[in-house]
Amino acid sequence: MDLFEQISNDIKEAMKAKDKVRLETLRNVKKFFLEAKTAPGANDTLTDDIALKIMQKLVKQGKDSAEIYKGQGREDLAQGELEQVAVIETYLPKQMSAEELEAALKEIIAKVGATSGKDMGKVMGVASKKLAGKAEGRVISATVKQLLG
Repeated sequence: MDLFEQISNDIKEAMKAKDKVRLETLRNVKKFFLEAKTAPGANDTLTDDIALKIMQKLVKQGKDSAEIYKGQGREDLAQGELEQVAVIETYLPKQMSAEELEAALKEIIAKVGATSGKDMGKVMGVASKKLAGKAEGRVISATVKQLLG
């Protein structure tokens, strides 16, 4: 079962359970999936890779929105965003710990032969592909800067 089907089935389950947060979140995710499926050149298909990227983007947007709401003193809205993020995160692969990320990046740095901050582009190119879905881009970038700095 691909992610699109799983989300569709979980929408039905959320309706039966009367779980409003989960239902609203999954409907929103499905809306983005449908937009991606019907986009020009998509041929009415949605791979799990594309679906994961969409969900990661939604998680990032939700976290960013929550930070903005907190900065404006709107804890109620921030909490709503974080609840939706938690629902989406259940479908994403487990994120790497800081130690796992650092070990993987040291391996990539050695493989690429990077020695200074000037080589960051080479390292990020490989790291972004290899670690996609396992760590956030800004966390990868910060760790690379620290290791090469």
